Amino acid sequence: MSVRLDSLTQYAPGTSRKLLDDISLTVEDGAFIALVGPSGAGKTTLLRAIAGLGGRQEGALHVDGLPLAGRPMRDRRIGFVFQNYALFRHMTVARNIAFGLDVLPRRDRPDRASIAARVTELLDLIQLPTLGGAYPDQLSGGQRQRVALARALATRPGLLLLDEPFGALDPIVRRQIRRWLRDLHDQLGLTTILVTHDHEEALDVADRLVVMQDGRIVQDADAETLDAAPATPFVMEFLGEALAFPGRIAQGWFHPDDANVLPLSTTAADGPASALVRPHEVRLVEGRGTAAATPLKGRQHGLRRFHVALGQRDVEILAPAEQADAPGPVALDIARARIFRDGTRLAFG
Repeated sequence: MSVRLDSLTQYAPGTSRKLLDDISLTVEDGAFIALVGPSGAGKTTLLRAIAGLGGRQEGALHVDGLPLAGRPMRDRRIGFVFQNYALFRHMTVARNIAFGLDVLPRRDRPDRASIAARVTELLDLIQLPTLGGAYPDQLSGGQRQRVALARALATRPGLLLLDEPFGALDPIVRRQIRRWLRDLHDQLGLTTILVTHDHEEALDVADRLVVMQDGRIVQDADAETLDAAPATPFVMEFLGEALAFPGRIAQGWFHPDDANVLPLSTTAADGPASALVRPHEVRLVEGRGTAAATPLKGRQHGLRRFHVALGQRDVEILAPAEQADAPGPVALDIARARIFRDGTRLAFG
């Protein structure tokens, strides 16, 4: 099931304040995308708009090439999983899963035997075949999450919308559930849209990340593109730790303001700019500066963390552990930095 939004703008109730501002987005049939961004970016508002639950809007929303507006809920084939699962505590697992089928209009509702067979099928699918008679309070967080997903899948949706579905789970269970979810997505051939504030979670399961800020889409790309060519400093900093070095471009070189950071070549036009680089992309170069590098106890991805005193500021970088024994002052090589001016990426150094 495909989704297309064209210049969608949504307003806060009774006001002219924009909650979503000129959103255009295409989600291909069978894709798995993640909406990411800080709190208040508009992720859940956009997800609810795609479900047809938004308020006053301008623009167009099409699902499978047809306008969503005016289409009865039962005909939309959209499953929605909320962060708090929204399971009915007084109902068994089986009844929770069957709920979406039980409330269909009589002419569309399967018979009891068909509903029971569908529940059994879904219990097997979520790997909880013996827990149909249990109640939500008797389940672990991960099991409740699976039941919520099964309930969303009961009516055979083509589009699955997930709003921070892993937020209440501990880290180990979160990793297990999201990998299981990705496998389930592939197995059923769904189109899935996930909302999360955790970029690592999004990178683990999604084909594409849609980065949002202040009700707008800042960048829509796969993980490799977002890392190599972030559109703005915000995108780069949201997706991981980054060090910023202000400076100036002149005659094909970016010259950092700090003399202990080496220049890097660029094709960008002359003028003020800023270079952003990941801590693990920085190299310590002996004999080229006066900075002092001190090894710290922390390690990350097999690299040693170093505290570097540049003079006017201190930074922490990640470098091979053997550099802890390197004598003498150092300079920083930031040749892998991305260069920005006025909030827009200019070049990859």
